[in-house]
Amino acid sequence: MSDRDEARPRAPRTTPPAREARAPMRFTVVLRTPARATEPLFARAPKAWQRVLPYVVLGVCVLSLLPATIAVLTNDYEAGGGWAGALGVAQTVPLLLAVTRPLPAWAIVLVADTVGAVVLTHADKVAGHAWPWTPMSIVGYLALMICLGLRESIRTLIGVWLVTGAVGVVLGFFEPDGVTTTAALLFVLSGSFLAVTGALRGVGDAQQRIAEQESISEAERARRTLLEERARIARELHDVVAHHMSVITVQADSAPYRLPGMAEPVREEFAAIAASARESLSEMRRLLTVLRSDGNGSRDGHGSGDGDGGAAAGPGGASELAPQPGIGRLQQLVEATVRAGQPVELSLAAGAERAAPPAVDLSAYRIVQEALANVVRHAPGAETRVSVTHDAEEVLVLVVNGPAARDAVVEPGASGTGHGLVGMQERVRLTGGTLDTGPLPDGGFRVAARLPLNDASEDAS
Repeated sequence: MSDRDEARPRAPRTTPPAREARAPMRFTVVLRTPARATEPLFARAPKAWQRVLPYVVLGVCVLSLLPATIAVLTNDYEAGGGWAGALGVAQTVPLLLAVTRPLPAWAIVLVADTVGAVVLTHADKVAGHAWPWTPMSIVGYLALMICLGLRESIRTLIGVWLVTGAVGVVLGFFEPDGVTTTAALLFVLSGSFLAVTGALRGVGDAQQRIAEQESISEAERARRTLLEERARIARELHDVVAHHMSVITVQADSAPYRLPGMAEPVREEFAAIAASARESLSEMRRLLTVLRSDGNGSRDGHGSGDGDGGAAAGPGGASELAPQPGIGRLQQLVEATVRAGQPVELSLAAGAERAAPPAVDLSAYRIVQEALANVVRHAPGAETRVSVTHDAEEVLVLVVNGPAARDAVVEPGASGTGHGLVGMQERVRLTGGTLDTGPLPDGGFRVAARLPLNDASEDAS
């Protein structure tokens, strides 16, 4: 069988150092480009504090830079109280807009910083101070560069950087005497900030694309597993249906000899029945050829793990010529599992094999086979009980195991093929029954399948 891991939570295999190493990679996903133009930065972060973080950081910047800018322009440059207040507001408050619209915020701040540089050319104490960009305007501008780098495209970032340098060059023609020029400083720092944050955003985008691709691959893998399991079940049911069709053919062909004196119209009717049956068998063989066109087949391709012969060879192998197993062979299956070292107790109701139609008979056997293989894989040495009972309406298959033996060694990398629960569900759905699987409080596992006896094939259709 395969993996019960689909229903039983598995202990994480990642060691603490590995988890710590992955933490920076998880944070880069938070830095990915927002999906919509007006979506805030970090809007899709998994934690609330991460989503609020941009507002908090920029709010602190505004509250710190606004009074500092006004004080520096008033006291150091002596630009005048009115100009200092207006420039302080224009250069800092637009930072709050950068959370959702960093490009318009950058345009507003750049214009305000440029106007401020022009105003400072006429300030009383501009000599000996930074110009055209004041220290406070540089800090606010770099905060904008971070927001831009986390959101805009590479082409936009290059354009912002070049415009910043161009404005600095133009202002250089009006440079007052004795100032400390900061145009080159802002040009270099803004380029560095844009490069770093743009690279981080690119890593976040790449991580997001990888996660989306893995999700698509997982869905495709689940779909492929389902189709493979359905094809395997169809190949097995072919044997069941072919047997009945062969019986019909033989009975129809032999009827004139077994029942002498049969009227000619009746003979022709039996001949037509035999011809139809033979034609149906031919069509079924063609269908089976299509199902086996993969070259390897997957009939019991995930294996039983019990040595019972459930795993067939490839198509055309000797095991494919053997009759399909059923409830009557459960005793052999359990004995083979016990010989492998797994304690199993079987309770088989009398008459269950005769009461079950072929599809239910085969499905019951395969469900037990899958369940026992899973116990061997994931709970070696666990006490296991197999029960098959029936009444007038259904067959109940129950497989319950306890926790693995204390001295048992479970291979940590044993993940199986993923066919187990899928195969059980498909077989139960085929017969129109129900399946209940899940872990038990003591660490064991339970598989319970109800397979109806009446009109199973009609219910499945």
